[in-house]
Amino acid sequence: MELDERKCKILQAVIRNYLETGEPVGSRTISKYTDLNLSSATIRNEMSDLEEMGYIIQPHTSAGRIPSDKGYRFYVDTMLEEKEREVDELKGLLTQKDEKMDTLLKRVARVLAANTNYAAMITAPQYRGNKLKFIQLSRVDARQLLAVIVVEGNVIKNTILNVDEMLDDETLLKLNILLNTHLNGLSIEEINLAMISALKQQAGIHSSIVGEVIDAVAEAIKSDEDLKIYTSGANNILKYPELTDNREKASELINVFEEKQTLTELVSENLADENGTGIQVYIGNEMPVQSMKDCSVVTATYELGEGMRGTIGIIGPKRMDYDKVVGTLKTLMNQLDTLYHKEE
Repeated sequence: MELDERKCKILQAVIRNYLETGEPVGSRTISKYTDLNLSSATIRNEMSDLEEMGYIIQPHTSAGRIPSDKGYRFYVDTMLEEKEREVDELKGLLTQKDEKMDTLLKRVARVLAANTNYAAMITAPQYRGNKLKFIQLSRVDARQLLAVIVVEGNVIKNTILNVDEMLDDETLLKLNILLNTHLNGLSIEEINLAMISALKQQAGIHSSIVGEVIDAVAEAIKSDEDLKIYTSGANNILKYPELTDNREKASELINVFEEKQTLTELVSENLADENGTGIQVYIGNEMPVQSMKDCSVVTATYELGEGMRGTIGIIGPKRMDYDKVVGTLKTLMNQLDTLYHKEE
């Protein structure tokens, strides 16, 4: 007999409940625990089948069930498969166009808040010290060129350039060679006026196109000034009396998540530290933000490779489960590192 979807869900519910409570799990508990909307009698029948198959055992008569070694093995293997699927899904989102990054980061914030039962935040990656990797000019029509600019982090910016002349393939090739030979690997600070003047001189009658391309490169390389922060689970902090015993204090704390300016000040310190990619813990008065002095915040600076850095944070009461929070952040950082590891 193979495990169908219903048996899988019931078995997972038994194991998770047992891991949380350490007590044998009965059918009535499972009927409240799963989303199957099954009666206790139906669940009892399924649990009997699971016991017969060796996935759960009954420690003594009239007791609930607990997982067997076989059940634990199934749970671990299934959990690992789910993690691999999650990583594949994250990878698919991360490798899409820029607008998909918003979707990913919002999802990450929701997952962190749900898994920890605290509030969560994550910033969009900032591109620091960016350098140009590649330029490609191609013709759109008689009077327009498409400039594809690739910078560190494999960030791609497309710009349409209007031209006053018809460029043949040979001219486009020469311009591409000229631009890539002189600009690839340079940061915006390294592209000085003398270099621009020399490039324009070499381009001759096409100097205006070179000027427009360099302007587009500068726009692509520069870092975004506005730091985007995605939050989730702000209402979770209302579950902790020490954070809500004073209405004014609770209101200030909620405003932190709504206005986000305070969070920006908090994470800017992390991002400013070029070597800081580990876990940082701020407890109570260590917080630089007055309205959050009754909280603890655990942050981690993540790297997506080639200059892309951002901050993940968990905000909760000072009695938060630090082991779980730190473990969750390390797991997420490892997943992101796996997706964006730097090739040697």
